[in-house]
Amino acid sequence: MPHPVTGPSPSPSPVPAAPARRGVLRGSLAASAALALGGAGLAAPAFALSGRPRAAWGVQTGDVTASSGLVWVRSDRPARMVVETSATESFRRARRHRGPLLGAGTDFTGTTALRGLPAGEQIHYRITLADPDDPRRTGEPVTGTFRTAPDRRRDGVRFLWSGDIAGQGWGINPDVGGFRAYDEMRRLDPDFFLCSGDAIYADGVIEPSVTLPDGRIWRNVTTPEKSKVAETLDEYRGNFRYNLLDHNVRAFNARVPSIVQWDDHEVRNNWYPGQILDDPRYTEKDVDVLAARAARAFGEYTPVSTLHLPGGRGRVHRVVRYGPLLDVFVLDMRSYRNPNSPNRQADDTTGILGAEQLAWLKRELAASTAVWKVLAADMPIGLVVPDGAADFEAIAQGDPGAPLGRELQIAELLRFVKHRRITGTLWLTADVHYTSAQHYAPERAAFRDFAPFWEFVSGPLAAGGFPANALDGTFGPERVFVRAPERANLSPMESPQYFGEVDIDGHSGDLTVRLRAEGGKVLFSKVLRPGRVGQ
Repeated sequence: MPHPVTGPSPSPSPVPAAPARRGVLRGSLAASAALALGGAGLAAPAFALSGRPRAAWGVQTGDVTASSGLVWVRSDRPARMVVETSATESFRRARRHRGPLLGAGTDFTGTTALRGLPAGEQIHYRITLADPDDPRRTGEPVTGTFRTAPDRRRDGVRFLWSGDIAGQGWGINPDVGGFRAYDEMRRLDPDFFLCSGDAIYADGVIEPSVTLPDGRIWRNVTTPEKSKVAETLDEYRGNFRYNLLDHNVRAFNARVPSIVQWDDHEVRNNWYPGQILDDPRYTEKDVDVLAARAARAFGEYTPVSTLHLPGGRGRVHRVVRYGPLLDVFVLDMRSYRNPNSPNRQADDTTGILGAEQLAWLKRELAASTAVWKVLAADMPIGLVVPDGAADFEAIAQGDPGAPLGRELQIAELLRFVKHRRITGTLWLTADVHYTSAQHYAPERAAFRDFAPFWEFVSGPLAAGGFPANALDGTFGPERVFVRAPERANLSPMESPQYFGEVDIDGHSGDLTVRLRAEGGKVLFSKVLRPGRVGQ
């Protein structure tokens, strides 16, 4: 997995302490953030002592289906969230949805579930924040729009995917227009965006400037929370707020709903449950403590339908059903995995998904009636992702023979898909900071009891670019296309950012995958036919 800008070593490198320099910088940090938001009232809630509630961080929607969706907002002080929806921008005949009270317990964020929406329609929404003590005292409404999923096959579906945002020290650079790929994606007007993990880099320090190898200067917007690795709940929250400083992100969120999953950098690089850190940057060494704080911030800042289930059973993995053509199976390859290791054990029931999640995935795949079943993975299958000199971070470990370690669980899943004759599956992921297409086939594999399938990789969306990873031959991958830099951690000034597009035709059912580079270029395109086992 790509590592912080402080060095290419798989082990995290300590950041030299510079208290005097940071003391000088802190006076300019709030000014940098305010500039990024165009002066839109970024005073912390504790200092917002007058006026009306404001929603300077924009709006978001998530997990949209044919009849429902989630709407998100953040206030600058305690407020009641009220949502109105309408078929028109004029909000004639608007429907009112009473939302939660926003307070310090959720960092003044809140999510409202919208239900009973019409299928396949453009929905306009307006969020008003009201003073909880005086409902007549309201802030200026903020607006957004999204399309609900179709209930007819012939309408088709088109979405984008990518991941890896604000990583390796490459933050919001006003000199290049900020996170420009978001503006390009917004102009493509997709039905939704699949964020494939590493939505933040909680372990990635953002310095005011970085000197590139050719002498150019990359300049970052900075904030106090991004001046060190995140450990406290407020520091994790600040990492999510950082991305929302970018005007491209806020404009994108107001028009395109998202399906979001998480990977490692939402907590820290290459983490796994039970890990105890040997990293001088952290005073809190117990990763389970860090992960709990990160998960809370993730739930506060991301509209995910399964994070607040009754009885405290919140989880990231879920199915988002997007009409008769598409089900998106959002996997969590982080929360249930076993420790990173040489990954060559002959018996492994935990793997990367955990036994319970694997059983859930089998049930949901078998029950799905959608033409296409996207397996949204936060890590690739056959790409070798090391963690240090001897351990491995993903599924593959470089041994091209029979499945070992975490590969055993993937072999079980692939065998299940074949024997249950589950059609229309394909895998989408990010994580490795380049874009590629791999085709997996049993005739090339050491393990052969599976149907052929495709895996497509995209990203980063706003982070450093890295060379291509080696392939592991266990499941017979062939790299049909790859675009990756030759040098590690190329800045977005030196290497384009990447995202993918999936376009499902409503008449034929054909699914077209396009791997795109920032700047409007389609690098690779592949058409897949419906009705095939695996793919």
